[in-house]
This record gives sequence, C-alpha cells and structure tokens, in this order.
Amino acid sequence: MTDNLRIALAQANPTVGDIQGNLELARQIRSEAWEMGADLVVYPELFLIGYPPEDLVLKTAFQDDAIKAAQTLAAETADNGPALLISTCWREGGHLYNSALLMDEGRILAARHKHDLPNYGVFDEKRLFAQGPLPGPVNFRGVRIGVPICEDIWKPDVIECLQETGAEILIVPNGSPFEVDKSDTRLNHVVARVTESGLPLVYLNQVGGQDELVFDGGSFVLNADRTVAAQMPEFESAISLTEWTRKPEGWVCIRGQDAPPRSRNEAIYRACMLGLRDYVNKNGFPGVVLGMSGGIDSALSAAMAVDALGPDRVWCVMLPSKYTSQSSLDDAADAAKMMGCRIDTVSIAESVDALEGSLGNLFAEKQPDITEENIQSRARGLLLMAISNKFGHMLLTTGNKSEMSVGYATIYGDMAGGYSVLKDLYKTTVFALSDWRNHHKPSDGLGPDGPVMPQNIIDKPPSAELRPDQKDEDSLPPYDALDDILECLVEKEMAFEGIVARGHDPATVKRIEHLLYIAEYKRRQAPPGVKITTKNFCRDRRYPITNRFRDAV
Repeated sequence: MTDNLRIALAQANPTVGDIQGNLELARQIRSEAWEMGADLVVYPELFLIGYPPEDLVLKTAFQDDAIKAAQTLAAETADNGPALLISTCWREGGHLYNSALLMDEGRILAARHKHDLPNYGVFDEKRLFAQGPLPGPVNFRGVRIGVPICEDIWKPDVIECLQETGAEILIVPNGSPFEVDKSDTRLNHVVARVTESGLPLVYLNQVGGQDELVFDGGSFVLNADRTVAAQMPEFESAISLTEWTRKPEGWVCIRGQDAPPRSRNEAIYRACMLGLRDYVNKNGFPGVVLGMSGGIDSALSAAMAVDALGPDRVWCVMLPSKYTSQSSLDDAADAAKMMGCRIDTVSIAESVDALEGSLGNLFAEKQPDITEENIQSRARGLLLMAISNKFGHMLLTTGNKSEMSVGYATIYGDMAGGYSVLKDLYKTTVFALSDWRNHHKPSDGLGPDGPVMPQNIIDKPPSAELRPDQKDEDSLPPYDALDDILECLVEKEMAFEGIVARGHDPATVKRIEHLLYIAEYKRRQAPPGVKITTKNFCRDRRYPITNRFRDAV
C-alpha cells in the first residue's frame, strides 16, 4: 500500500481505425510519463481503436487486431515503468464491450466494462457494445480505483456502486464531443457525483476531430471537497502529471496543471479549426481549395483553414460572373492577401453562356428565374471540383447553418465539397466569429497575427450576387430574426405559438418552418461538417424527407 501516487493524464488525439498508430502513440505517451515520474498513465475512452468507431468495431478482424495490440502493450509493462489504464474494445464471455484495462507487471490485471451505453444524439453504443455489469473498483498497488467510463457518470448508479464497494479515487476515461457550453454541463455532472460519493474524480477527455465530431479535451480533477485541483487546456494534446497523497479523510490531488478557460467565441473557432485540421490531415489531403466570393462565409472559411493548415495549404479561387461586383472581387483579393494564401480567378461567364445556350431551345418560352441563378452556382461547383480532382486539394464548402436550414443553397452547386467548416454555425455566429478573429489569433493558429479580412466584408449586407442588386434579405428575414426562429425550431423543438410569443411574425414563422422541412433532402446530400450546437444536421437531428406535418397552420 502506498500513500502517494503520481497519475499522468494523457489528453491525446487517436485516429479511428489506426490501431498500430494509436499503439505507438500510447507508447510515446508512456515514455514521456515515465520521465515525468508517473506511477500510472491514463488514456481517454477507446483510445487504442479511436472513438467513435461506429460499425467498424463490429468487424471480427478489427476486434482481433485491437485485442492483440492491447495484449502487446500489456506485456511491455513488465519493464518496471508506469502502469497503464487504457480503453479499447474487449471480448469477454461471447460479448463485445467498451472497456478500460489496467495493465501492470507485464499483464492485464483487470478489465472494467462500460455500463451505461448512450443511445441518443450522436451516440449509438447500444448498437455496438454489450452492457457491462455495475462495476467494482480495481486494485492498483493497494489503491482501490473506480473506473466508470464516460456516460457512467451522467447518472448516479455506477458511482454509487463504486463508492459502496470501496473505491477511493474515481478515474473516468471520456470521449465527450464538443458542444457550445458543454463544459459547464460536464462540470455539473461531476460535481453531483463527487458530492454524492465523497470521492475525488479525474475527468479525462479525448482531444481531436473525427468526421463531424470534435473532442475538446478540457480534462480536469475535482477533489472530494469539490475544488478544482487540475485543469488541462482545451483543444490541445497534453500530458499532465497529477500528484496525490492519502490523508485521513481520503485521497487528495495536491498538484496539477491550471489552464485558463476559453471565451465562447474562441472555443467555437478553435473547435472549427481542430475539426477541419484533423479531417484534412487524417484523410491525407495536401490542402483545401475553396471558392472565394468576397462574402463573409467564404472569408471566414478561408481564415479557419489558414489557421488550421497554414496559408501554403489553402487555395482560394474567385469565380466571377457578370453579376459579381468589383467590390466583391477587391474584398476577396484583399482577404487572401491578408491571410497570405494563394488566390486565382476563373471566370464562369463562358461556362454559364455555354450551359444556357445548350438549354436555349428548351427554355425558349420560359422567363429567367431561379434556374438561371442555380446554373451559375453549379458552374462554380463544377469548376472547383475539377480543380480538386486535378490537384488533389479537398474542396471546402462554405455554407452556414442558416442557409442550410432554409435551403438557401444550391445542391450540386455551392453545396459541393468534402467538408463544411461552417455547417453548424448560424449566420449571426459567422459575423461574431469573423469580428473575433479580426481582433484575436488562436494560440495554435497558423495564420497571420493581425486581421484576416477587410472590415467591409463584415459590414456589407450579405448577397449571393446571382442577379442584379441581390441581397439575402430580399428572400429571407433579417438574420437576427431568422436565426432565433431557426434555433427555436431546430435546437429547442419549440411549438409555433411559443415562437410567435417571442415577438416573431406568425406568417414568417410559418414560412421558415415550411422551408426548413422541404430542404431536408438537400441536407441529406450535404458534406459533413463540424458539430457545434446541440442539434447538428446529421447525427443529432434525423427528420424524414417525406413529411407533411406542419405545426404552423
């Protein structure tokens, strides 16, 4: 039995499916922690296979490789170095579990399986894993450690069982995705479990991007008196050594990292950066290409890409039509110059003339309408995809959540691309983040220290510039009103009467609800993008395409 422990928290960024790469990363972390003097190294949820593995984890060959990697890693702990508490998929008794393994002395000493499997929002774990039994603590060198896994601490039953069976410290591996203001929610759950159990708790979260999800880290330690003993940074990989001592009243964390919190706008911006960076890098793209219109959406998308990847990996292309204003061309060129990235001009005039000429006989008796506007957008999408195909850069889509909500986007046109960094950002948030980035640089940003876009891009009225003198508010309510209505409909699932009671025009609410529903088919074909809100258009919100329900009648 010991009265002192040094526990290293590995807030790390694994890659789904890269079992050998994650194994090597686990070794590197253990080596660093050994030099720091750690007795135990803890890793986030499903670290060896990456989280979330989705249906990949159902493949027997994948399970075999994961188990072999875990056994290999366990054997390496015979070297008198620190023990490991690492999470992976694990087979036992004919079932597949989401498990945490305690490795020491060259073997796997204990396994604990996740009990509370989340099956809501972005989570589908009941489809993948068997439910583990209510767990007891594991014995690590005379210390009884409870190992609930992520969702196990969102309800009291698992912690109650661990407390009743003699746990002294709670260590929680997590794969908790970022949402706006979610850090407060996590802390509230942890405070509740610590209060109920009277035990200190280590909350270790993953960091990194995986498709739509971003894991923001922000790991922390709460002592039994509910004081924060350690706080790790958000959106950064880090290893933090925490020092523990046994006192008469129980174990106390006496030393740990103290990272400052992020502002709301910085957290959202960093989440978008990290999601894009990992999507591009983990999928092996050399960089991104995007259409640069001189508007705020493309400017912010480019800024995030430059901060995430560096200016040499971001390629902006202006695609002017006869309706594109000179001020838009100037704003696009100035923004690219401020960011230090490449910008080229490819006119769509000839392409549009050719397409309209091909359709001339069919359209001869029809008046120009939105069809001709969509031809412009699809010509741009075609040209950008051709550049992507030829040079290998991923096409970055630049649409925002307000536009995607009401279908103010052209399928196979400006919706074309491999990833959409603004997908879950309403237009009002786009304005706020653009202003924030012009005055602040994220600590790990690779872009310029100063502003990234001309102030005129932020100040001017948004326009698609697909017809003369076009403005977004010709077709949509002002974005302050539109975004509030949409948040009521999407995130809050509010009824028609409740939205009108907030001061909105009933006819406008009815129209926006209708547009939201009929655009579902477009969203089903949209590229993935960073999840920011509680209801992103993909995993969180699953509405039917064929749908005749209307609340606003």
